[in-house]
Amino acid sequence: MFFLLLNILFLRTILSFINKTIIYKVNTMRVKIINKSNNSLPNYATAYSAGMDLRANLQDSVTLKPLERALIPTGLFIELPVGYEAQIRPRSGLAVKHGISVLNSPGTIDADYRGEIRVVLVNLSNEAFVINHGERICQMVVAKHAFVEWDETNELEESDRGAGGFGHTGKN
Repeated sequence: MFFLLLNILFLRTILSFINKTIIYKVNTMRVKIINKSNNSLPNYATAYSAGMDLRANLQDSVTLKPLERALIPTGLFIELPVGYEAQIRPRSGLAVKHGISVLNSPGTIDADYRGEIRVVLVNLSNEAFVINHGERICQMVVAKHAFVEWDETNELEESDRGAGGFGHTGKN
């Protein structure tokens, strides 16, 4: 019985690894990156994470007072393929525990941008918050996007929602 249970656990582990490997390989793309910091490259915290944590590249700590914002460097430079963007998003842990957010969320890094990735952080809490070198400050999600060609017209097709805007469902 013990060996049967051990074999089942072993098979589950192997199948889980194969499943994660297949998903990883199917959705993998190569992106050129220059890292001028001494921090590790952005990476995924878990097998199915959408975002990679970016870290602060600071000579000195930065203190954000309540409602204050600052542009925080990462020391990273990337070259995205055409048709992709990198979205900079808040980290949920910093947001809920300390009120720290990305001000222009999500921030967009375009495929033709070659400058340093810098992040606009804001302190929405009532207490000062210190950002130290190497601290995880945001997430970066690389996403495909479409290019739009406009078809000018005089009318649009009807929909159930129509022109209903904020609060049109009556829930809030």
